[in-house]
Amino acid sequence: MFLTVDDLVKLGLAVLLAGLVGAEREFHDKAAGFRTMILISVGATLFTVFSLRLGGDQDPVRIAAGIVSGIGFLGAGAILRDGRRIAGLTTAATIWLAAAIGMGVGADQWAFTAAATGVILIVLWFFPRLELWIDSLRHTTTYEVVFAAGPDRREELRRLFKDCALRVRNVRLSKSMTGHVYRIDVHGPPLCHEDAVGRLLQHADLLELRA
Repeated sequence: MFLTVDDLVKLGLAVLLAGLVGAEREFHDKAAGFRTMILISVGATLFTVFSLRLGGDQDPVRIAAGIVSGIGFLGAGAILRDGRRIAGLTTAATIWLAAAIGMGVGADQWAFTAAATGVILIVLWFFPRLELWIDSLRHTTTYEVVFAAGPDRREELRRLFKDCALRVRNVRLSKSMTGHVYRIDVHGPPLCHEDAVGRLLQHADLLELRA
């Protein structure tokens, strides 16, 4: 079978749509960037076209089905664990979606694939701002409060933060040369944190306060 105009259009569309997604990833300096997304999408397009042509009427999606599972191994390589933090999940998901773009183009679902690419770009460009705004509403802060030597104040501190509509996750006590050091993990809205800090600063026995 000779190369057709339809084949060239599919390759060009795969490059264009995946290139838009890859450009966003490249702009944010991610591991899987411009070229990677294009190569994944073009590869998925080729596999889908070959699957439809070679499978015929018997099993037209056999090769395409392998893309879904195979691309998972490539995406898994982008996921890294950094202490308690897991990085690369968005990049891995984008790799998976780049393959989906290629499959859509190869299966002649051009309008649907273009619309899906638009949704992907919206999520990548604008949702991080929304995510930061949501995180700003409720976040966790670790306070280090130093009191003069005296009675155990863990329950007192728990009540103080609770009265400020904050949730105490953990309170640790240690002793230093200057007094008792309390390390407290607290979760809640920023305004509530400000209220709690104000109350702590008014405490007569407070020596130091760090956050």
